[in-house]
Amino acid sequence: MPPGGRPDGPRGAPAAAWEPGLDGAARRRFSVVVLGDVRIEVRATLPDVRFAEVSADRLAYAPARAVVGGTAVNMARWAVRYFRRVAVLGRIGDDDFTPVVRREVRRIGARDLLRAEPGTANGVTVMLRDLAPDGGRGARLLVAERDAPDRRLSPADVRDAARPIRRADALCCDGYASLSPVSRAALRTAMETARAAGTLVLFDLVPHDVDARLPIQDVLAPLPLADIVISEAATLARLLGLPAPLTADDMRALVPALDALVPGRPLWLLRFGPSSLEGVLAHRRDDLTLVYPSGYREGVERVGFGDRLASAELYWWLARQATR
Repeated sequence: MPPGGRPDGPRGAPAAAWEPGLDGAARRRFSVVVLGDVRIEVRATLPDVRFAEVSADRLAYAPARAVVGGTAVNMARWAVRYFRRVAVLGRIGDDDFTPVVRREVRRIGARDLLRAEPGTANGVTVMLRDLAPDGGRGARLLVAERDAPDRRLSPADVRDAARPIRRADALCCDGYASLSPVSRAALRTAMETARAAGTLVLFDLVPHDVDARLPIQDVLAPLPLADIVISEAATLARLLGLPAPLTADDMRALVPALDALVPGRPLWLLRFGPSSLEGVLAHRRDDLTLVYPSGYREGVERVGFGDRLASAELYWWLARQATR
């Protein structure tokens, strides 16, 4: 089904690929605060190089660009197409890139809630993609600075932004904040602040190998505070000690384990398929269990698709709750 098409799917499905569609909402509604990484990203695709064949220094000429990115900005770029108000909350550096970062946040139409850390450089991420054996899109190598300012986002930073969080319809946050003790505490403060105010909390369980990076208790700690949990199905399956699901029936078989994993009734949005994007299981205990296509297929740009899909699904869910 083409992105933005009309529904032929299950009645009441969270129709990211149907309505409001993958290109934005005709009527922008609701307000969201996006908490996450804000970095300078250098991106390049190597059209005639395979990582496995590189055995010595090599110069490759390829399309390359530097952009303001990171999980918060990347999500906000799509969120502004759906939501009436979008704010970006994070900790950034204090160097020549700082005015560029702030200007880009405002340019995309988001509110700047960024906290600059004096005397520090902005974080940098490098993303390289090589050529697949069949000539298609290859593997992605992501090199991220470990000790970037976003790892020092503090509970005090969050408390300074408590009013926008309380007034928002949704808080969007992700698991990268769990990778340091300081930002992990800030993440919890933000989620607790939102929950206390009745602000819906969307949590994206990333990085996809987070279970190999943190003790299981730190991986699971944010989940009870989330109203919506987004994850690759393979990540959740590993946390549950189950085989990676491959089919729609495999996905439905996960439902009892999801219901037992955390208290409450979060909406699970689990991505699955050959590239972990083609299909989605949407499940909420005693409410709905649906498997539907995401709209991702050959020819659709992969970079940013997850944020595009998440924005559409969040809009759908907020609208669904509002009608109730």
